[in-house]
Amino acid sequence: AHGIKDAGSMHLFWQAARLLLRENSAPIRSMGRISVRPRTYQLVPLLMALRLDPVRLLIADDVGVGKTIEAALIARELWDRGEIRRLAVLCPPYLCDQWAKELSEKFHFQPVVVNSATVGLLEREVPHERSVYSHFPVQVLSIDFVKRERNKYLFLQHAPELVIVDEVHGATPAGGRERHLRYELVRALADDPRRHLLLLTATPHSGVPQAFQRLLGLLDREFESWDPSTWTEEQRIRLARHFVQRTRKDIAATWEGAPLFPEREVRYEGYHLSPEYRALYEAAFRYAREVVRRSEGLAEVRRRMRWWAALTLLRSVMSSPRSAQSALERRGVPLEEEEALLELA
Repeated sequence: AHGIKDAGSMHLFWQAARLLLRENSAPIRSMGRISVRPRTYQLVPLLMALRLDPVRLLIADDVGVGKTIEAALIARELWDRGEIRRLAVLCPPYLCDQWAKELSEKFHFQPVVVNSATVGLLEREVPHERSVYSHFPVQVLSIDFVKRERNKYLFLQHAPELVIVDEVHGATPAGGRERHLRYELVRALADDPRRHLLLLTATPHSGVPQAFQRLLGLLDREFESWDPSTWTEEQRIRLARHFVQRTRKDIAATWEGAPLFPEREVRYEGYHLSPEYRALYEAAFRYAREVVRRSEGLAEVRRRMRWWAALTLLRSVMSSPRSAQSALERRGVPLEEEEALLELA
């Protein structure tokens, strides 16, 4: 402490010593390498992960609780312990940039985003004998890009030791071809018994028991054969090592003395439409009502689809003229009807 002459310097020296202690001897080595202060409850998945080999966790915490931070903490800890040297995040396309920002700013990784828009530029940085998937140690990938046949097998060939799958409920086999393709990709990753796998979703159970069982089967093949309605206590205990789910109410009641989440205030406010916008809305409403009328007599699924299409159109019209134009173009209405509505905007 020689040469420390003021309180500011002393505080800086104390912080440096504290971080040095964390990095070298604390049980959680990553605390000195992150730029976020985790809440106490956010350390629970990390402590669970440190008891597993390989790490297979389904983190199903509520929206806003911090699944991204919880998963990234595990990734940072495994990295700092030397247990992994490469990691990948598979997520929907619209979340790629957000994941890259979180990993970079809060957890000091250097990720690249791999999708249809970036892969060409990334390939220019890769030596001739290597692929994008083997060259970059930290990747954030669009799951819809990687699931394609021409990308899937190359990615699987060079898949890293740790894979995080965000919004994993969209990768269950129930729900159409796209979901099935995502599931096949994640299933292939899970089939490597040495791979660490973190599955994130706020909605693990969609109401389809078979889909939920297939999701649990990504953690352990045996879980897929367990019927949730007949779980034994022993099965629950075993599954609990791999599955964590907390709501905001759970955390507020159990973990912290002070409020953590803002209270939602619902209030209704009226507003007046301009004559032009009212004409647009009324025209859209007449069209939507006709769509619903024409659905009478159709099969239940098709009738429900027509109802949702009509509601979506009305919501878009009330959002903004540009939103209305986009919705009408996606809907594929006849050109003369589309132009008549848009002229009113």
